[in-house]
Amino acid sequence: MLRCITCQAVHPLRDVIYRCGSCGDLLDVVFPRPSETAAALAATFRARRMSDNPIDRSGVWRFRELLPFYDQESQIVTYPEGNTPLLDAPKSASYAGLRRLRFKHLGFNPTGSFKDYGMVTGVTQARILGMRAVACASTGNTSASLGAYAARAGLLPIVLVPETGVSFAKLSQSLDYGALTLMVRGDFDVAQALLRKLAPRLGIYILNSVNPFRLEGQKTVMIELLEQLGWEAPDRIVVPGGNLGNSSSFGKALRELHDLGLLTKRPRITIVQARGAAPLSEAYEGGHSETLVRVHARTLATAIKIGAPVSWKKAARAVDWSDGWVMSVSEQEIADAKAVIGLDGIGCEPASATTLAAIRRLASEGTDERIDPDETIVAILTGNVLKDPDYTIRYHQSSLFEEFRSETIVTDHGRGLTSQFANPPVVVDATEEALMAVIQKRLDIIG
Repeated sequence: MLRCITCQAVHPLRDVIYRCGSCGDLLDVVFPRPSETAAALAATFRARRMSDNPIDRSGVWRFRELLPFYDQESQIVTYPEGNTPLLDAPKSASYAGLRRLRFKHLGFNPTGSFKDYGMVTGVTQARILGMRAVACASTGNTSASLGAYAARAGLLPIVLVPETGVSFAKLSQSLDYGALTLMVRGDFDVAQALLRKLAPRLGIYILNSVNPFRLEGQKTVMIELLEQLGWEAPDRIVVPGGNLGNSSSFGKALRELHDLGLLTKRPRITIVQARGAAPLSEAYEGGHSETLVRVHARTLATAIKIGAPVSWKKAARAVDWSDGWVMSVSEQEIADAKAVIGLDGIGCEPASATTLAAIRRLASEGTDERIDPDETIVAILTGNVLKDPDYTIRYHQSSLFEEFRSETIVTDHGRGLTSQFANPPVVVDATEEALMAVIQKRLDIIG
């Protein structure tokens, strides 16, 4: 069933809803506790890695006793996703002032980011519900993942991205996967608000982090991590914060593992935002974690360039449960940290580097949140280095500015080729009517 995080009202599992019908707040997917013991569950999860069954080898569906929302295995979509590595990073550890630091690199997923963990469960639910199309607002990674998984499931992918401030590397993925890509003349928050209004009118399924089934998939990152650590929890888990779906799902996973007896201690969840897009950090630093004030997001870390994160209450719940913290770091700190991570032979998108920047600061500051050099810490890297190649090149050419914009410049050389399968993005005004017309036209085509 679905349960409201505030008023605890319950809703049927197959209702096409994203918020509570009683109070309008976010929903959790809840399920009965598995009958197996903690030891038996751990043994089952491990044994499946030797199977040739695609859902057994999936880094999400391998843990399906904790994802019991499907009716039969034939409904499940898989790519495969997950099974991402845990990497030692000695140079990054030295830079931060730690004895040891490990990165859980979610950029090893099929589309290069953590979004695949959640998109596989969200698209599975869309298939169960009999949807024709799925949609998201995105700063890049969500649109790439949605495009790929919808294509695999035979659904029409629709993505709304800001006209400016999106990495062309990420945009190229959604175009290649056949997504109807709408470049809205507005920021991410405008696109997301428009999508919420249009989805019920067009009968399309939203797969942003407001969708509780998407967060169910993302929670398996923590299950996978704990298994990699021999079920010995680290002292601290540090995660970038954008729309806050990751930190929300991580907190839910850790609570469930704690209740099942698979968690030895509560790792402190530390959420890191870019200083120019830090609404949750500002709320915590101002002592008002129960409220959130939207900000106009400004950061080169495009994956977390979000001023009104939809999952902030769930993220705050995760931080409070784990005795964690929320903070922000500057553009300079992010850029330098990204370069240091690269020196360990580990590439990542800029948003990921907020983690190392925060750890370095917390290890040096004499505050209550100070990190001890001997702490066991796992930092989450959310995306592949090739997600924002312009950023990396500009940094190493000493031409990275806080307000730069990527542009594509085409120079004519030789005979032009015919783009027989071209799927160009459609620039639209930020109005319901303009979006409605374009999306309805595509829906009419697929029948």
